[in-house]
Amino acid sequence: MSDATMPIRRPQSRPQTGPLASARRVAAMVRRYWYLIRGSWPRIAELAYWPTIQMILWGLISQFFTTHSHWLADAAGVLIAGVLLWDILFRGQIGFSICFLEELWSRNLGHLFVSPLRPWELVASLMTMSLIRTAIGAGVASVIAIGLYAFSLFDLGPPLVAFFVALMLMGWGMGMVIVAMVLRYGLGAESLAWVALFAFAPISCVYYPVATLPESVQWLAWSTPSAYVFEGMRAVMVDGVFRWDLLAGALALDAVYVAIGAAVFAWAFAAARRDGRLLQTGE
Repeated sequence: MSDATMPIRRPQSRPQTGPLASARRVAAMVRRYWYLIRGSWPRIAELAYWPTIQMILWGLISQFFTTHSHWLADAAGVLIAGVLLWDILFRGQIGFSICFLEELWSRNLGHLFVSPLRPWELVASLMTMSLIRTAIGAGVASVIAIGLYAFSLFDLGPPLVAFFVALMLMGWGMGMVIVAMVLRYGLGAESLAWVALFAFAPISCVYYPVATLPESVQWLAWSTPSAYVFEGMRAVMVDGVFRWDLLAGALALDAVYVAIGAAVFAWAFAAARRDGRLLQTGE
């Protein structure tokens, strides 16, 4: 082999060692993660999201119980019922969103849509899986509550079915909007699947009546189907009355939420298909 054809060997540099070199590498990784946060508005919003929501929610709960301590004695188990119904809403939304995210994580979304699968068929399948996941999760929790606390959510009777339907529809409407945001902004927005619903917790009035909220924001509560459901739950458990007007209000708003969700999803899906993001959805 001639000198002209011999490969040139470059001396291999050894990794730098010592505290200063380690500090530089740590700083480089911190900068990388900071760039990820800085370039994603959902991640920035999430930093202050949970402390703010927890502060508002538990502040309202504390305010209610300091002036209505007799309320729990009048309706034993009402807090457990609120937790279980809220879990139905959460699982309905997260079950819808997670099934879609699993397609992105496995980079399978593009493969799905080179098949005859249509967008509405995908949505129908996500709703079905959401229903199955919610029935399993909430069902197990409800049975455990019977053994631990001698409280059965099933004692609500037929109203439980109405509450379940109303909460699932709201969860699906929100799920479609979250999926649309992921299609639009990529996996940088996937945290919305876990955090978006909890923005509705204070105004859903899960553990206290709507009247506990300041009058200036009560209209926000009445713009959510969940507030009607939880007011209806308390009417059944405290007063022994099923409020048909509250159910009608919840279902009417559910229709609006589902319509908005479907429209936003259709828009985001059409844009993703046009821009080629179905095959390249990432950060």
